[in-house]
Amino acid sequence: MERVTIGANFSEQPLWKKAIGIPLIYFPLITTTPFVLLGVLLVRIHLKYVGGMNIRSYWDFVPAWASHRYCYDNQIIYSTGSTWYNLRAHRFYWIFNCKLYCPLSVALFRYATYLVMIVENWWCPFEHDKKQEYAAGAIDKSYWHLHDQEKERLHPDDRGNPIWNKASQDGSDDRAE
Repeated sequence: MERVTIGANFSEQPLWKKAIGIPLIYFPLITTTPFVLLGVLLVRIHLKYVGGMNIRSYWDFVPAWASHRYCYDNQIIYSTGSTWYNLRAHRFYWIFNCKLYCPLSVALFRYATYLVMIVENWWCPFEHDKKQEYAAGAIDKSYWHLHDQEKERLHPDDRGNPIWNKASQDGSDDRAE
C-alpha cells in the first residue's frame, strides 16, 4: 500500500497555508461529533431492541491513559523561545490534543464503524469484495439465518460465512438449531 505524503511537503508550505490549515483539524470534529454521537446512540438502541448482546463498549476502543509514551512531565513540545508559551500553551495543547482529542475522537469513529459492521452483518449477510473487513463486527446469526426458508435462499457461501453465522465456524449444523 502506498503511503500518504505529508512530511516531505510540510516545510515547503507557505506560513499562511499552515496558519489556515492547522486549525482546520478541529472543524470536522466539531461539526461531525454531535451527529456521530447521535448515530452511535441510535444504532446501539437499535441493536439492543433487536436482541443484540455482548456488544463492545466505546471504552474498549479508547487506549488506556497509562499506555501513552509521553505524559505531562516529559511531553515533546515545540520550543518558541517563550517560557510562558512553552509552559502554558503547549501544556494545554498537549492535554487537549494528545489526551483527549486524538484518542477519544479516533475511538468514537472506530466505535461507530464497529457498530455499523454489526448492523451490516445482521441485516445484509451478502458477500462483496470488502466484506471480510467486517469480521470485527462478527455475529452469531444474521436475520436471514433465523428462518429456514430465507436461509435456503441465500447463496451457499453467504449461508456458511462465519462472520454472520457462528454455526459454520463451530462446525455445527445450523439446520439442527
